[in-house]
Amino acid sequence: MKLRSDIVTVGPLATGARALWRATGTTPKEFGRPIIGIANSFTEMVPGHVHLQALGRLVAQEIRAAGGVPKEFNTIAVDDGIAMGHEGMMYSLPSRELIADAVEYMANAHAIDAMICLSNCDKITPGMLMAANRLNIPTIFVSGGPMESGKFTYRGQEKRVDAIDTLYVAGAPDATQAEIDAVQEAACPTCGSCALMGTANSMNCLTEALGMALPGNGTIVATHTDRQALFTQAAHRIVEMALAHYRDGDTSVLPRSICTRAGLENAVRMTMAIGGSTNTILHLLAVAQESGADLTIDDFDRISRETPCLCKVSPSAHEVFIEDMHRAGGVMAVAKGLIDAGFFNAEVPTTMGVSIGVQAARHDIADPSNAEARQMYAAAPGGVRSMKAFSQSNRFITLDTDRAGGVIRDVPNAFSRDGGLAVLRGNLAPDSCVVKSAGVPDVLMVFRGRAVVCESMEEALDKIRNGTVRAGHVVVIRYEGPRGGPGMREMLTPTGVLKAMGLGDKAGLITDGRFSGATSGLSVGHVSPEAASGGPIALIEDGDAIAFDIPSRTVTLEVDDAELARRRKAMIARGDKAWKPATRQRAVSTALRVYGLLASSADKGGARDLERLEKLEQLAAPD
Repeated sequence: MKLRSDIVTVGPLATGARALWRATGTTPKEFGRPIIGIANSFTEMVPGHVHLQALGRLVAQEIRAAGGVPKEFNTIAVDDGIAMGHEGMMYSLPSRELIADAVEYMANAHAIDAMICLSNCDKITPGMLMAANRLNIPTIFVSGGPMESGKFTYRGQEKRVDAIDTLYVAGAPDATQAEIDAVQEAACPTCGSCALMGTANSMNCLTEALGMALPGNGTIVATHTDRQALFTQAAHRIVEMALAHYRDGDTSVLPRSICTRAGLENAVRMTMAIGGSTNTILHLLAVAQESGADLTIDDFDRISRETPCLCKVSPSAHEVFIEDMHRAGGVMAVAKGLIDAGFFNAEVPTTMGVSIGVQAARHDIADPSNAEARQMYAAAPGGVRSMKAFSQSNRFITLDTDRAGGVIRDVPNAFSRDGGLAVLRGNLAPDSCVVKSAGVPDVLMVFRGRAVVCESMEEALDKIRNGTVRAGHVVVIRYEGPRGGPGMREMLTPTGVLKAMGLGDKAGLITDGRFSGATSGLSVGHVSPEAASGGPIALIEDGDAIAFDIPSRTVTLEVDDAELARRRKAMIARGDKAWKPATRQRAVSTALRVYGLLASSADKGGARDLERLEKLEQLAAPD
């Protein structure tokens, strides 16, 4: 089989292209070798990516040593924390599509043979994973790694903290400036993706569970020297994969051979078992669309009901962070527990050329013969502010192998018998909505409250802060879905302020927007259909009763059908103002309008609606 890159490196017609390659530093003897694209998401705006510039050079050096031709390019990266709480968040989810497109454009325009994706944070990893499956060329992921947790003395008590604690401290009605300054300095002490089980770390754990990344990818802190081995190993392995595919015809190394329905079901089970971000549902559905796997929101519902939650990390567990999950054996320990109990498909292939079952067994820290793995999972935080990768080599004195009461449990001792995410349905959300059930207080697992309707996140914040929202209320935030936002903003700020106001276990929130993985409480999102698409959430009025029953997977708007029909008729009578927020003024850029026009609903992943695209193409066809 020919290399893809032969078209731009071999034969008389490629003379001009070879001349241009020569101007990039490619030597004549490198023509005919596999060209490995390094998709680097380095940016100085995101702590999870600020250290990746040097790592791209490291990977390039190792690819060349292994016999490949490295060619680095960059993608954008949005920091959800910095974009949070204002209209900048409208750009976060749409950036996923832009990243996928950018990787496709660069890979296909230059006919690269294989790819290493250097990602880390929220929409970058899924965007690159979508592109990898779209391209279907040999690909490995290496993330920048998680941030270390910080230490903060708060009102006489020393606490371990992460980025989400800034909301709780600063949002408290009696917060002092000294407390705000102190938590600001403590919460994010190093480079890396935030230390909690947010979307970034959830997705980095899932690429590992899928087999698209090496063991340790999701949990070795960004500052530790052990993380360097992941970049070096991946660089050498991607050259082997390219040769295996193009020279030997081995298709098992391709993304679509790994991200099959079985592989993606493993990823779904992993996100349920670790209480991953609700955003993983959006992202895995979008990846499935690119890989051609038949995965739907109904699969998440089924898997959620039967997969136990084996690991809880902040914000679902107090002062437990990704570094603690690593000490307990990381993603491979969770995978091993799920395999042993029959919940995980052990035969799914990985980029390392072995099955995920073999991979998990080799990295089982409970097995004394796995000395190398035990050493790797002892990699500890450095406890020093740092923006530099591989800057410290601290070790935990002991590993956490307590599967009855430790950070990672076995199935008989699971935190809950079902998964850490739940898919709910009812007359308010006929096509589904989702909640991070691992983060819901027991007192709110079954809850009935009165609606306080808001047509934007900003309106909700005002009503929470001014006392309009009280115990027993349900904050309804609508017209924030993929089309209605557009962009499906995260509602982390309202949920954080609810908690800061002492309402975290006394009130709920439901939205057609989405949440950060840092969200906890009764925070129900992804309501489908969304308000802008005529969903029932658009018909809710102040004071309506809304009932949640998470164990039964239901959400109910307690308004009779006749009254809802009357409200729908009145809405339709508004003409061109129907299914639009009545009280919101928002400037929307052309770029966001295009995203909203083509976006599917949340239960389809918020990716491009291909059926709508086909209809638009038909409309644009000449008569």
